[in-house]
Amino acid sequence: MPYWLSLLLVVLAAYVVISIVLYHVQDYFLFKPEKLSKDFQFFYDNQETEEHNLETRDGATINGLLFKPKSESKGIVLYLKGNSKSIKGWGKFAVDFTRHGYSVLMVDYRGFGKSTGKRSQKAIKRDLQVIYNKIKERTKENRIIIYGRSLGSGFASKLASMNNPRMLVLDAPYYSLKKVTARYMPFMPLSILMKYPLPTYKWLKYVQCPIHIIHGTHDKLIPFKTSVKLSQIKPKITRLYTVIGGGHKNLNNFESYHKMLGEIINSVPKEVNLEGSSINVNHSSRKPYAKV
Repeated sequence: MPYWLSLLLVVLAAYVVISIVLYHVQDYFLFKPEKLSKDFQFFYDNQETEEHNLETRDGATINGLLFKPKSESKGIVLYLKGNSKSIKGWGKFAVDFTRHGYSVLMVDYRGFGKSTGKRSQKAIKRDLQVIYNKIKERTKENRIIIYGRSLGSGFASKLASMNNPRMLVLDAPYYSLKKVTARYMPFMPLSILMKYPLPTYKWLKYVQCPIHIIHGTHDKLIPFKTSVKLSQIKPKITRLYTVIGGGHKNLNNFESYHKMLGEIINSVPKEVNLEGSSINVNHSSRKPYAKV
């Protein structure tokens, strides 16, 4: 056997082995869960909470916390968090909504916090739809805001595409998780290997409610241009908010983020009257200017 052929076979064999290993270990790279004991007690200063557990049809338990505002609730925010830790740590961000008079429901995905069950993209999507249905039993859909942060932005987009919430808010979203991982492993067949492709861009096409996207210009993990691209999918119902200098994990440290968030969740949809505006006026430099 020629040397070059032997070398090619060795390379191909190594490539296949690496692909198989990546397929089975990708959960360890994508998810960084913090597990909590069943008797763990949640506590937050100046926050009133209720703990809830949802039993799924396959025997898993999804744990969540409901944060209550001090006044009568204006609605409820279903907050879908990122890929790390548990709602124990993410709960501190609930104040950004409760201070505006909104209830906040945060849930841990399977394998995070007190939640149990075998994790998969299909299972998580199914769990979130069941949770959404439970919320609808307590309030009208026009009082529900879906908020997706980083990893949660994909699941949030899918949930909004299947329902009719008041609005969808995406915080540092990705075009698809496949695109994010391809930046680090461009030589691997991720279209085949990815168990969590999470194609946000596909799901946004079917969203009918207002879409608000918040992204920092200095985000190194998910570039700002990702949100620019996402905002062009449904431009008539989408607004893009830019946090100048914001990274992937520190938007809450910017005053501009809190101003944007307040404007978004307290906004009332209004139709724009374009009569008498310049919307149909063509701006062309080819036409000569009038002489004075």
